Amino acid sequence: MAQRPLLVRALWFVAIGWWLTPALINIAWFLNATIILLPLGIKLINLVPTALTLKEPRSLSAPDSTRGQHSLVVRLIYFIVIGWWLSLAWANIAAFFAITIIGLPIAYWMFNLLPFVTSLYRFDG
Repeated sequence: MAQRPLLVRALWFVAIGWWLTPALINIAWFLNATIILLPLGIKLINLVPTALTLKEPRSLSAPDSTRGQHSLVVRLIYFIVIGWWLSLAWANIAAFFAITIIGLPIAYWMFNLLPFVTSLYRFDG
């Protein structure tokens, strides 16, 4: 599946992505706090770049490219030790940058890296 045109992605961000992304992050963190729904919370965090600008995960655009991911065990240990608290701080800092015009490019970059900061999941190559 090819990426959507830049104009479509920009219009999505202006109309929906800017408010949907923080809502998605808060719902994901609520699910993560329940422990039982942690897998669903992580899945939602991995969808942040799509919610922000309709960016396709590489598993959809190039299924063979997922081979370079860290193992699930490494990602789980990372999440338990570092990812859960670092990604919460990272998302809040990105949200702060997003409310400023000058910080918007930094916020975009940070939100796109959120899946990696959370669980070492590489969203795209």
